[in-house]
Amino acid sequence: MADEPAPSALLLIVVGSTLRAEEADRPLAYYLKQQVEDALALRGPLNPPWRVCVITDVRWFHEDPLQALPTISLGGPGVNLLAQKWFEELPVALVVDQRFFIHMDPELEEPRVSIWGMDNADTQIAVASFVQRYLPKFLDHCIENVEEMLAYEPDDDDDDDDDDDED
Repeated sequence: MADEPAPSALLLIVVGSTLRAEEADRPLAYYLKQQVEDALALRGPLNPPWRVCVITDVRWFHEDPLQALPTISLGGPGVNLLAQKWFEELPVALVVDQRFFIHMDPELEEPRVSIWGMDNADTQIAVASFVQRYLPKFLDHCIENVEEMLAYEPDDDDDDDDDDDED
């Protein structure tokens, strides 16, 4: 019998469940997912390995174990319930001309980030700014504190809540 694989650490990217968020923010979330995966790959093999999943705000709120995982909320408070919740809870790390925002604790006591803009173009700029300025520090913190984040182990068929289902 083969050894069971070690549990992987999980990082979430949460998008809104509104039609506007699905249409504009979900594709951007998959771009961000790729950026995170590329940054993790540059670090070499990690133990445990990391997975990045894109899920909706509704799912994040309804599965309590997910709320303890490192999470990046993408999309504004008008389309993402998590961004709405974190709007008052997380300090603003970067704001440019009241057009785009990155909310996160500079000390990363909790690995939570909210990225959004006044429109999709501004949100794209906010994502690029996060990747350039904050992603390495965010990942460093997640990797250093991975033991605290291994409590949630999703089902094997629970990768992303993609729309890849065959109808």
